[in-house]
Formats: sequence, structure tokens, C-alpha cells
Amino acid sequence: MSDLTIFAPLAGWVTPLAQVPDAVFAEKMLGDGIAIDPVNDALCAPCDATVLTVHEAGHAVTLRSTAGFELICHIGIDTVSLGGRGLTPQVEAGAKVLAGQPLIRFDLDYLVQNAPAVVTPIIVADATLYGVEPIASGVVAIGDPLLRVVPLAAEAGEAQASGETLVEETVVALSHGLHARPAARLVEAVRRHEAQVTLYHGDRHASALSAVGLLGLGLGHGATVRIEANGPQAAAALAEVIAFLNDATVEEGPREAPEPTRGEGPGLGGVPAAPGLAVGPIHRLTRAAIPVETVAGSPETERQKLTDALTHVREALVLAAAAGGARGGVMAAHGAMLADPTLSEAAIAGVGRGLSAGVAWQEAIAEQVAVLMSSGDRRIAERADDLRDLERHVLAALAGLPIEGPSVPAGAVLVAEDLLPSQVAALDAGVVAGIALVKGGPTSHAAILAAGMGLPMAVAFGDSLAALEDGRTIILDADRGLIDPEPDAAAQVQARETIARRKAEMEAARAAQGPCRTADGTRIEMFANLGSVADAEAAVAEGAEGCGLLRTEFLFLERATAPTRDEQARDYQAIADALGDRPMIIRLLDVGGDKPAPYMDLPVEENPALGLRGIRVSLADPQLLEDQIGAILAVRQPCRIMAPMVASLSELEAVRAVVERQGGHLGHRAEVGVMIETPAAAISADILARKADFFSIGTNDLTQYTLAMDRGNAAVAAGVDGLHPAVLRLIGTTCDGAAKHDTPVGVCGSLAADRLAVPILLGLGVTELSVPPARVAAIKALVGKLDLARCRTVAGEAMELPSAAAVRAHITQMLQEIGA
Repeated sequence: MSDLTIFAPLAGWVTPLAQVPDAVFAEKMLGDGIAIDPVNDALCAPCDATVLTVHEAGHAVTLRSTAGFELICHIGIDTVSLGGRGLTPQVEAGAKVLAGQPLIRFDLDYLVQNAPAVVTPIIVADATLYGVEPIASGVVAIGDPLLRVVPLAAEAGEAQASGETLVEETVVALSHGLHARPAARLVEAVRRHEAQVTLYHGDRHASALSAVGLLGLGLGHGATVRIEANGPQAAAALAEVIAFLNDATVEEGPREAPEPTRGEGPGLGGVPAAPGLAVGPIHRLTRAAIPVETVAGSPETERQKLTDALTHVREALVLAAAAGGARGGVMAAHGAMLADPTLSEAAIAGVGRGLSAGVAWQEAIAEQVAVLMSSGDRRIAERADDLRDLERHVLAALAGLPIEGPSVPAGAVLVAEDLLPSQVAALDAGVVAGIALVKGGPTSHAAILAAGMGLPMAVAFGDSLAALEDGRTIILDADRGLIDPEPDAAAQVQARETIARRKAEMEAARAAQGPCRTADGTRIEMFANLGSVADAEAAVAEGAEGCGLLRTEFLFLERATAPTRDEQARDYQAIADALGDRPMIIRLLDVGGDKPAPYMDLPVEENPALGLRGIRVSLADPQLLEDQIGAILAVRQPCRIMAPMVASLSELEAVRAVVERQGGHLGHRAEVGVMIETPAAAISADILARKADFFSIGTNDLTQYTLAMDRGNAAVAAGVDGLHPAVLRLIGTTCDGAAKHDTPVGVCGSLAADRLAVPILLGLGVTELSVPPARVAAIKALVGKLDLARCRTVAGEAMELPSAAAVRAHITQMLQEIGA
């Protein structure tokens, strides 16, 4: 038999089984195959086949192809627990289907909000008879070749029947019945015994070594099943099957996921994301469905409705963008997307085909989402969320509903499954007390935006947070990632007093004119991370003494061509003017990885985080590097130049050579420093310090590379905590290496804004902190309460602790002792 082909049953991102956040699939207990993270709303047949089963929860289907192999298609992870909500089967058992025919339609938005993951495994069930060879990678459309199925020589099967047949009946206790995950685990258990085991239910039966066969029995919770076992180890196999089916606690089995670095202490444990303390009632954010009129009037009527709705939304976005700030930036981006004629023309064309305005708009958005998702560019694909936001805004306008962001009562703690950056940007930081998420990651864009707004935020609390009712007063300690779900009156008073004291200290620090110093007089430079003139103005207002990190990506991304030298110089000069005579550290272009520029011919990489990014990109494009350094040196005020993602002395020397060459032309000299973001740079800091004028530690990337956890991967992001002792040891190594050559060390990553990290950083030898403008006053106030000798002691103690959570608990106690 020749190799056989399975076609993509979904549109989306191809994902290896090993990366599916569920051990049953990742360890191939059900068989080999591949997975797709979907962007459409229907699971289609991957080949010509007969439908064997459709699970009663509507989340999974099994098929037998016309070539004889059996398939399991399982939409999402833990979707069985949804009880069919958001899932609508289109076929029944026994139906014959053709490749591409819809099998199950689903509400993708609902699944994303209510399931741990929507990644969908496609499994060839019998690994003893068939192997698979992936054909596709990256983004696929429905019908694209996905896998080759390769028949194998049959292995020895189950034990031959011999001797007495043992028979028992039992009742299935598994709360969701025998679905894919427990079926796979049952097969694994039976394989350990030399026995032939068959399960009978009604007029159907299946071997206990066939996961597909077991699924076909339709064994729901409470079903009675007869089990027959034969062979040398029949009794042991029978006993294990009965014990398994009777034990509801083992139904789900383990799902492989890294253990998050959760807070320690009473109450609910999550992961710190944006520092601060909050107390207030829970306000749960739910995304209400927007009614869509599906019956169309005349084309002229529907066209006018759509035009009016687009105008209404466009005007609202212009007003929101004019307000500036984080929300203004997001709304301006939405406005630019809405102005794209591709969207409006596609929707108008749909109206011309007889669709209602709402349905035509939905179709136009869906088409553009598919285009973005098929780009192969992760950054471009992420813009699909903005399109989905626009979809809701226009549909709301058509329905006569308001299109404002989340409405949160004053003083409430916002609780949600997860939040998009646009949702965070739409919040009023003066109204919302804090944010707590069931899911989410601590280094997500939403978390970074919350930190910049001064909103306390903690994430990854799990189902324990989801179970808390609206209106319940809680205390959110986002510094440690803890929630007290039942604070008594005294605890609430204490929390409010702490919040008021910190606010007063911030006001005092903001008003203070002198430089930032510790309680014992040690000078610590208090800088701000910037990305625009508005950021610079806000930083100065907050008391920042300079810019510790100017992100220059804002000039290079979201455009079709690279900025000219003159364009760059004008923008750098404008920010320098806003800072006055304060120092400014400009980071050279840091693209690649999750920040590609569309006009750069960067290769598609299997692991972009370990590929061409940071300074490697600039060194690969000499003219780009020459232009940027020339533009920086043209600024009238002296600037410091920082190279990102340096891993070796040769990279630093190459940058310095360009600076000296361009400086010679302009008659300028600039300090050249290194951003310490890789373990290699931290370990060899003493070598880099020979040629570096300064160091600045980027703790976000240093943490992900040290812990081998991608901070952009939702499956592991909850474990990314820069206070992990391994990260602290590398920071200490950096400071020790720098000290050998009197090279100053700053921190511009998120740890600099984390009040629990600051005492450790200062104790390790850091002399400059660069934080979001909104955190300048708070961190300056904290530094003023710290004694450097005590910081050195506590830093040494922290590096000996076993976990980030233990470090956070230890520092919390230290700060409480000094009234901070």
C-alpha cells in the first residue's frame, strides 16, 4: 500500500504533538499525529471516511478512513467539561464523509475563554500499524496536505485467549464518561498485562487495547459495562480496568505543564504580573454576545446601515486616539485598520450579494483574520485580535449598543479569564483597583501595559479564582501573586492603610527635587523606560532622572520601509528635548523573534528566540546599523548607545567600531554599553566589561533564557519569574564581573519595577533602575527606605532559597519589618 495523505481539517497553526499541553496527546498515548491551533470555526473531515463516533459533548469525533486507518480528532483540551456548549456536531455516527466536509462547528471565542487550550490534535489511532510523517508546518488552510500515513509491519497483538474467561460488570464513575484522555490511559494500563480484555455495552463491544473502539462504546457517566478478560494475567487486568472505571478522581489524568511560580501563603496562589496592592469587590468581566441581524433588507438599506456604523465607530476611535496615552495608542491602531478599504469594500460586496450588514461585516473580518493568520509572521498574526475587537465595535454600532471598553465600578478588582491588551488599555487606572486573571502570563503585553499604568495585576490563579462570586471583597497582593478571598475587617483596614501610605510616599517622592538615594545615602539613579515623546514627558513629571532604555522599535515597526537617518534623528532629538539635560540610553534596534519588521528579509526560523534577533540583525545589515548609530550621534545632547542581545565580546567590538567611525565623521563620542539578556553575557560579564562603558540587565529575556521558558508561550509563561534564585545568581555574577572594571550596572527589565526585587538588586550591586514612568515615584520612595547593608544581606539569603515564591515571601517579611 502506498503512503496515504491526511489533509488539514482546520485553518491555523501547525503544532507538534509534543507541544500540546496534555500528556495523553503529547506522549502519544492515543497514537501519533499532529495538532492545529485553529483560527476558523469548523472541524472538517481530514480524508474520505466513515464516522465511527461523535462524543456526546460534541468535542471529538472518530473516523475510519477509506484506506482502513482510524483517526481521532479532538477539539481543544478539556473541552469535554463544557458539556457541548460552543460545539455543534454536523454529522452522526455511521455517516460517510468526504475530505473537507464539516464535522463539528464551534464558537472559537467561547472555547478560547472557557477551555485551557483550543489546540486540536489529529491522531492516527493505532501506532502499532501506522506511522506518520508530517508534511506541513507553520500556517495551514483547510485542505492543505498535513500528514502522510505510513503502514507498518504489524507488531504482536494482545494475548491470545486461553483458559477461563473472567467476566465482571461495573458502573462507570468517570464524571465525563470514557472520553479520549481516560480511554488512552486505560489502554496504557491494559497493555501492561498479558491478557485479552473486551468491554461490552449494549450491542457494542471493543478491545481494551483500541482507544477508538473504547470511544465507540459511548460509555457515559453511570453507564453499566461488562468486562471480559482472558489470558495468563486476566485477573490482574480485569481488576485494574474495574478500579480505573470506578475511580472518578483519576479521570482527567496528568496534563504536562510547568509548575507555575505561585505565591506562598494563605488564600489563592497566582503569579505576580504588575506590582501593587488592591482591596475591593470582585467585578467579573464577561464578554456579552452582540445580537446580529441575519435577515437582510434591501441592498441599499443594508449598505446605509453599514456605512453609518463604520462612520460612528471611526469617529469614536478618533476621539479616543486624541486623548493620548496607552488607550489612545491602541485606539489609533484600530482606527488605522478600520480605514483599510479592503475591509469596507469586502463588506459592501457582501451586502451586494444579499447579506445583512452584520453578516457581511463578520465575513469581511473573517477573511482578513485568515489573511493575517496565514502570513507566517507571528507579529502580524497577533493583529487578528485587533480585527476581532473592530468586529465587535461595528456590530455593537449596528445593534445600537455602546462600544466603550469594560465598565468597572470604582474601587473594584477586575476578574477575568484573560485580557487582551486593548481591554487593559481601555481601563481607567484611577477607577480600577487591580486585575486578577484565571489564566494569563506575567510577561504578556497585557501585563506590561498594566504595569505601565500602575495597575496591580496577578495572573494564573486557575479555577479557584473562577469560583469566587461577583461582589465578594478580596485583597489582591500582586507583589506576591496572592488573593485573600475572605479578608476580615482588620485585614481590609490594614490593606487600605498600606495603599494610602504608599500613595503618600509616592507623592512625596514625586515632589522631591533631590537625586534618588537609599536611607544610608547611597546614590541610585532612577531612570525610566521610554518609547515616545509622551513617555518622556510623563517620566519627567514623575521625577525620572533620565532614560535608562529608549526602545527604538517604534520607529522601525508598523511601516513598509526602514526609517531614514534623518527621520530617526528627528525623533530621537524630540525625545531628548522632552528630557531636557537628563541622560538618555538608546537601545539599538531590537527586532527578530517576536518583533519582525515586514521590510527586513529575515528568515523563517524554527526557534526565533534563538535565531536572528537583537544585535545579530543589525550586524547582518551594516547599512541599517550605520544609519541608526549616525542618527543617534546627531542628537545635540550626548546619548549612550546600548547593544541588545549581546553574547560575545566580538559583537560589542563590532558595534563600538561603527560608533567610532560615525563619531569621527560627526565629531562626537558616545558611551557604548551592553544589555545583559543572555546567560552567556552574564557569565562572561567580566570579559565584556573590558570594553563596555556600562551594563543594563534586561531581566525579561534573561529570565526566559535562564529558565528555558518562552515568556510568550501561554503554556509556560506562568512559570517565568525573575526572582527565581538561578536568575538572581546570574545578576550577581554580572555585577561581580562588572565590578572588576568599575563598570556600572543598571536594570531596565521588569524586575526594576518590582518592589520585592529592588532590595535584592541593590544588594547585588545594581546602581541604576529604569522603570515605566508610572512606577518612577513608587520605586524612588522605596529606595529611600532601604539600607544598603541590609540589602546585601537579604540578597545573599535570597540566592540560597529554593524558589521564586520563597524569595518573594522572604522579601515581603523584610519590607514589613522596615515599614515599606
